[in-house]
Amino acid sequence: MAFLFVLPTWPKDVWAAAMRKAAPHLDVRLWPDQMGDLREIEFVSAWLPPSGVISSLPNLKAIFSLGAGVDAILREPDLPKGVPIIRINDPDLTGRMAEYVVLHVLMHHRQQRRIDENQKNRVWDSFPTHAASAMTVGIMGLGVMGQASAERLRDLGFQVAGWSQTRKNIPGVKSFAGKAEFDCFLAQTDILVCLLPATPATDGIVDRGTIRKLSRKGPLARPYSSMPGVVGSRWKKTSSPLSTRASCSPPRSMFFTPSRCLPIIRFGRIPR
Repeated sequence: MAFLFVLPTWPKDVWAAAMRKAAPHLDVRLWPDQMGDLREIEFVSAWLPPSGVISSLPNLKAIFSLGAGVDAILREPDLPKGVPIIRINDPDLTGRMAEYVVLHVLMHHRQQRRIDENQKNRVWDSFPTHAASAMTVGIMGLGVMGQASAERLRDLGFQVAGWSQTRKNIPGVKSFAGKAEFDCFLAQTDILVCLLPATPATDGIVDRGTIRKLSRKGPLARPYSSMPGVVGSRWKKTSSPLSTRASCSPPRSMFFTPSRCLPIIRFGRIPR
């Protein structure tokens, strides 16, 4: 029995050393140069595995995704049938994602980009500010990471709403569920956070129509959108790029790490 790490973008030697320390009798191997006899590999742990690697292992018993998402594994064209796929929900991973969400929400709430621009231009601009309680943050996806992010934002004083396929019971967080409540969720959202998994059902879910439905009644007078994690395919490219001329008053910025081979728009800052 052998255990294989397939980590093209991570320090594989560090992972292998930790596994060997935890299980000294386990035959730990590394892709691509320490694979040995492929027939002996029964377990594989991967993140963004290249196409064809997993399907080349004829005797797999389990596939571990070293992250919350499994979309890169599911893209394997000849994925072994009947082999369980296990994704990792680790408190450290969840905490880091929640920190990332809070970072960008606070950046918009405190108008940090405006402050940075003023500093660069040596401008003293005493602009109005507002309390966190005046803002509603809407989170698409209330799984482990979505719930942790919602709770942290709630504890900072933001109004928080969440949308998911099934209704969730999170104290202090207003829950919306299903397609029938999606528009209502968007209508009260000032800052939209997308933490949905990568599935065919979520591809392109954030498009021009979605952005148009966001609230424009909040203190920032326009919506903002943050798409952390590997969610590049959630954004749907339309016939014309977002611009200040669009009637939907587009969000100022999008943040995501694209990983899907679908049309993707990358924004840093959209001027007023």
